[in-house]
Amino acid sequence: MKLIADSGSTKTSWCLINNNQPEIYFDTEGFNPYYVDSEYIRACIIEKLPAVIAAKNIAEIHFYGAGCSGDKNHIVSTALKSVFPAAAITVDHDLLAAARAVLGRSAGFVAILGTGMASCIYNGENITHQIDSLGFILGDEGSGAYIGKKLLIDYGRDRMPKDLKTEFFETYKLSPDDIINEVYTKPMPNRFCAGFCRFIILHIQHPYISALVKSAFADCFNNLISLYPAYKTYTLNCVGSIGYKFSDLLSTVAAGYGMRTGNIIKTPIEGLVKYHSQNN
Repeated sequence: MKLIADSGSTKTSWCLINNNQPEIYFDTEGFNPYYVDSEYIRACIIEKLPAVIAAKNIAEIHFYGAGCSGDKNHIVSTALKSVFPAAAITVDHDLLAAARAVLGRSAGFVAILGTGMASCIYNGENITHQIDSLGFILGDEGSGAYIGKKLLIDYGRDRMPKDLKTEFFETYKLSPDDIINEVYTKPMPNRFCAGFCRFIILHIQHPYISALVKSAFADCFNNLISLYPAYKTYTLNCVGSIGYKFSDLLSTVAAGYGMRTGNIIKTPIEGLVKYHSQNN
């Protein structure tokens, strides 16, 4: 029995592969090891693990996650080992998951546009070149957290159109001081900011909102994607809820930078299941 997991900062998608049996899909909270520890991950998995899955029978786990690189991987592997003691465990970055899901064994450019942002050049097997997005505080341009942050900045500085500002307050009952308190004193501020993308999705036809999203994608191209050598020779392949929900605006911005759009998918889990089933 094999478990495949793809974890963003907000949600982890899981799938159990068991020979020729139907796959079992389930979700848990997202686990970014920069923000949570092993015990937190362990408790969340135990709470959400379907009763039909016997943890002791899992032989193999492939876990891909935001923040899973270098010295942070042990936080996730320790948690997984405590829940699935018999499993052989591999922990990789969610960017590799995106590449394998959307490109399989073909080479190309891949970006993640979800709560966070990441991008790379993939050679069909491994990541060969990556420019660091620098995370929520310093970068992550084009991500849900970045777009939400831009919205909150305009709200706090009274630059949001009056009709939207009124509706925003009626929806969330948050003052600028409340927002500052949430961002600077509470855990997971990236997830807090990204949560306001629900408001953005509902009002995407408003000229101010569509311009804000396009501006965030333009920042992504200016500060990240355009830094890759010969980036215009690649197609823009993208995984993540933000890229998927705003695919038309993303494609428009990409075309303005001379880059054609390739595959844009919401989640990589089905592509990962296919990848690991073929490499059984």
